[in-house]
Amino acid sequence: MTATTNPPAPLDEGPKPINAWKILISIVVVGFAAFWVWALFFASKESINKIDDAAWSERAQSVCAAADTEREGLVDMRVVDQDDPEMIAERGDIVARATDILEKMLDDVVAVAPTDPKGQALVPEWEADYRTYLDDRRTFVEILRGGENAVFAETAVDGIPISEKIARFAADNHMPDCSPPTDLAS
Repeated sequence: MTATTNPPAPLDEGPKPINAWKILISIVVVGFAAFWVWALFFASKESINKIDDAAWSERAQSVCAAADTEREGLVDMRVVDQDDPEMIAERGDIVARATDILEKMLDDVVAVAPTDPKGQALVPEWEADYRTYLDDRRTFVEILRGGENAVFAETAVDGIPISEKIARFAADNHMPDCSPPTDLAS
């Protein structure tokens, strides 16, 4: 008979060491989940541009709507002849009149300050941005009056056109007619 030998019994190594990568990945997954729960259910949904003085916003919207109606009367639907400096200069005159209307609109809107502290802080910033935009329009008018049919170039703030920043404030405060016009002819 042949003798068989049994293999040696495995040594009891104790508990397996915890894998550091598994722990790190678990922490990251839990962190992402916690962030999204917070963002979706607990974080403030109010815009940073939203002011608390609704009466101020309503008044501003009313002023801006009247100015938009006035500017609509300036619209000139003729196609500008690229080679006609006189026609380009006429376009400059229309843009200048529209800019005057926008400037008066802004003066009327900011003539009354909001009553809430946040509004009192944000509206002067919005006004300063709007005045920069108006200066950009005035520079454009001079280019047009010189007979050059150039493209409107506006100031950029944090990599975006200043008109977008102005329009965001207007939208967040329910004053869409206070946004800068998208058509420079008016």
